[in-house]
Amino acid sequence: MIAQYGSDKNGLICGYLFKGSAAGVPVDLDAALAWLRSDAAAGDGFVWLHFNLATAAAEDWIKQNLPVVPEFFEALHAGSRSTRIEDANDTLVAVVNDVAFEFAFDPSEIESLWVNVGPRMAISARIRPLRSIDRLRQAVKDGCCFNSSVEFLNHLLHDQGDVLVRIVREATLRVDAIEDGLLAGRISHKRSDLGKLRRVLVRLQRLLAPEPGALFRLLRLPPPWVQVSGLDDLRQATEEFTLVIRDLSELQERIKLLQEEIAAQIGEQTNRSLFTLTIVTVLALPINIVAGLLGMNVGGIPLADNPHGFYVIVAIIATFTMLAGWLAFRKRD
Repeated sequence: MIAQYGSDKNGLICGYLFKGSAAGVPVDLDAALAWLRSDAAAGDGFVWLHFNLATAAAEDWIKQNLPVVPEFFEALHAGSRSTRIEDANDTLVAVVNDVAFEFAFDPSEIESLWVNVGPRMAISARIRPLRSIDRLRQAVKDGCCFNSSVEFLNHLLHDQGDVLVRIVREATLRVDAIEDGLLAGRISHKRSDLGKLRRVLVRLQRLLAPEPGALFRLLRLPPPWVQVSGLDDLRQATEEFTLVIRDLSELQERIKLLQEEIAAQIGEQTNRSLFTLTIVTVLALPINIVAGLLGMNVGGIPLADNPHGFYVIVAIIATFTMLAGWLAFRKRD
């Protein structure tokens, strides 16, 4: 069962009212609705409401009480969860993929955050606790302020970029440790470990890479209430994402090379083991054949009455053994 993580009966985790350059003021749903319906909402400022979709009543309450565009709910139930920001009737609808708060490089710990941003209201919703939005929530608690809802969205994207950078760094450290052990001749990590790490990075790259088409349309025809400075910050945030995605691609290629190197070393060790087994089998073949022949309980065993018969047989076996060993090592060379 997913924890409610501090949400109320309607799924609200936190709410803040931002006015001008002042820090956010905590508000509940009733205070937020009252502000949105008052004349004060026509001036500067906006309200941010963060919901937990694990609460059954959260989605219905949002749909019935808040001016949220239908595209937001379509994104909630859409099969595609790639990161994107779209303009829907002069409202920004964003799907932001993030990692769980206790991320342990498990593909199942990658979750989505849905955001609806208008000039006077910003709505965010998630199912599980996520790192980026929790960082943003803590920053607001510490006094961080936003002059507009677009600035709020850009701050969220920058936080997500920072989280992704730390994931790439941690993954790089893991790969460095595996590579150092490989160079030292210690294959202590299985290829499955590298394969799991690579699958996580591939999924991160696929989900976190912003859709260029949607972003291009937004930057070309933004909502009229979005200022130029907000668009510049949004473009900068997406460029940072592009750089991190490039680092992800390079790290995936590095992991692929390490997997191939480990496979080559394992194959070489297997070949050496098979060669040793083959040599032992070949060297033991003459003595096994002679022992099998002389051990038959039939008449006519050669050298049975010869006082030096044992030594003759040993010499014959030694001669054939040396000949078989010479042939085997000659083929190896």
